[in-house]
Amino acid sequence: MDAMQERAEAQDLAYNVFAKACPSRGTLEHVTGRWGGLTLGALYEGSLRFNELRRRVDGVSEKMLSQTLHALERDGLVHREAQPTNPPRVDYELTPLGRGVAERLLTLIHFVEGQMDDVLEARQRYDETRGAL
Repeated sequence: MDAMQERAEAQDLAYNVFAKACPSRGTLEHVTGRWGGLTLGALYEGSLRFNELRRRVDGVSEKMLSQTLHALERDGLVHREAQPTNPPRVDYELTPLGRGVAERLLTLIHFVEGQMDDVLEARQRYDETRGAL
């Protein structure tokens, strides 16, 4: 398929993430942001409680994880289930939609992890070149 056909197909879609007002742009930001991608990846392994998830996603603050979970739940990617226990127990798990997104993200994550030697070499070359200027 050539570039003109691809652009024509993209224009025929109901949603176009490249359009400023398209609602898909917000969801893409939630999914590909630092904490959203890591949260979805962590939940792919199974249901987790908030603090388990926070430990799994090393470095995320309680506030950021809470905001991320709210955004992903609103987008229909994460299901929150509160158990009527004392103290309350809240579990988070992926919805079928969230699972599909997480599978694709994990493919990207694993690809990036597998290419890190090349990335680190490229960074070093870049830094050496910039330092010489």
